Amino acid sequence: MTTEARPPLDVRVLDGTVTQPPTVFDDSRLLPADRATITALGHRVEGADLAAPPVVLPDFHHKSKMELPSSVAVATSGTIRPDLTSSSVNCGMALIAVDTEVPDDKAVDVFMRAVRQRYPYPTRGTRELTGQEVVKAVRDGSEFSVDRWDAPADDLERIEEGGRIDLERYGGIDRLRSELPGVALQLARYRFGTVGPSNHFVELQRVEEILDPDRAAKLGVTEGQLTIQYHGGGGVFTGEIGRLFFRRKDYPRQIKAVNAALKPWFHLRSARSFQQLKARLSLYFTDGCTPLALASDEGQRLMLATAAAMNYGFAFRTATYAALRRIAAESFGGATGRLVVDSPHNSIYEEPVGARTGVVHRHNSCRAFPAELMTPGTTFADTGQAVLLPGTHRTSSYLAVAGDQAATSLYSACHGAGTVVSDLVTRGISGTDPLHRRTRRFRYDDGAPTDAWHFDDRGVDAALDVLVRNGLVKPVARMRPIAVLH
Repeated sequence: MTTEARPPLDVRVLDGTVTQPPTVFDDSRLLPADRATITALGHRVEGADLAAPPVVLPDFHHKSKMELPSSVAVATSGTIRPDLTSSSVNCGMALIAVDTEVPDDKAVDVFMRAVRQRYPYPTRGTRELTGQEVVKAVRDGSEFSVDRWDAPADDLERIEEGGRIDLERYGGIDRLRSELPGVALQLARYRFGTVGPSNHFVELQRVEEILDPDRAAKLGVTEGQLTIQYHGGGGVFTGEIGRLFFRRKDYPRQIKAVNAALKPWFHLRSARSFQQLKARLSLYFTDGCTPLALASDEGQRLMLATAAAMNYGFAFRTATYAALRRIAAESFGGATGRLVVDSPHNSIYEEPVGARTGVVHRHNSCRAFPAELMTPGTTFADTGQAVLLPGTHRTSSYLAVAGDQAATSLYSACHGAGTVVSDLVTRGISGTDPLHRRTRRFRYDDGAPTDAWHFDDRGVDAALDVLVRNGLVKPVARMRPIAVLH
């Protein structure tokens, strides 16, 4: 069975420029990357100033509302291209280790009811923040939520970038506030920290197997322990920013209505010359997405807006962490929860690409930095950056760390294996769990939970196997779900 990265597919020439075929991490027999989707990826990055070949990871698929296929990473050498990630950056997942064993069904019911009460869906329209607090979230990221909701400051090291990107390098908070209409900050006061249904979830798990005892101990994970894994977005502000710079396929009606006023104000009112006005009309009010040079004024403005949205997303999910930690303590006899990792899977960063610095765009893939690239003195500087590989609420999930060959994937790993699990079940390769385990499935309608009977782990194991055999990650622990709200 071949699981190594695929050799280059073909080299094409476009207007005299050699395009770089993607590096494909798949299993040619068990989970081959779809060739039509690879072709779609190639068309999207055609002619781009690629700093390295695009990367295709396991769980590769294309959602109809997205410009780019999922589970990819693309590095450019000097431009920013927002169409190479999601319309809302800093959607991400996190894992909390709770210092208790798995609770009984009654305690689980109490926990899930409390989560629904704290973060109901549909939301009640309650303002969670003041306007000034939105500015602090945008500027300070997770540090704001540590102060506002009393999350442990020590846990900032477990959040990518420490939960905060310095805005000053791109012009600072004053520039953002001077150009961004106040309505954008006012709308960002709502629905802060919510989780919601669809593919977002809050899942209670049991750590079934420790695969790397030394790293597991350093990360604070033990066999038999309760963990809470959750998938949450970046919030209202990230959705606003993500749709300001070009016309997206994914354009919910309420955001479209807001941006009808917000977009002209942001781009046209702040133009400093007629020439800049014409340029912005051409860039942002026509079809397509023109790449922006990183060194240009427009490029720095885009990076400032993106970094601000990332910070809001970090603050958003840290607030969720603080709430889940408190609810767990109240539901499970005072048990303490500590963050293992918080990992965005839609992002744009300036990062090392070979011997240079490039702009790395990730779409539904997470960063996997080895220990030497992490901040000295932190846990991840010892273990390598922690990486989550969720399966589904009917399979195991994995905690891993970055592997020795992570540079070959632009320091990226797939953010989950849900599509792989579904595909293998559909094809009859994966079947029911031989031990007939189940997950108690809670919904937001406050009805009684139902049972979701488990599959075997062939799907999630197949995705993990590709990552491990190529040296992209090292597995640390395996968790099995016991209850989920989604």
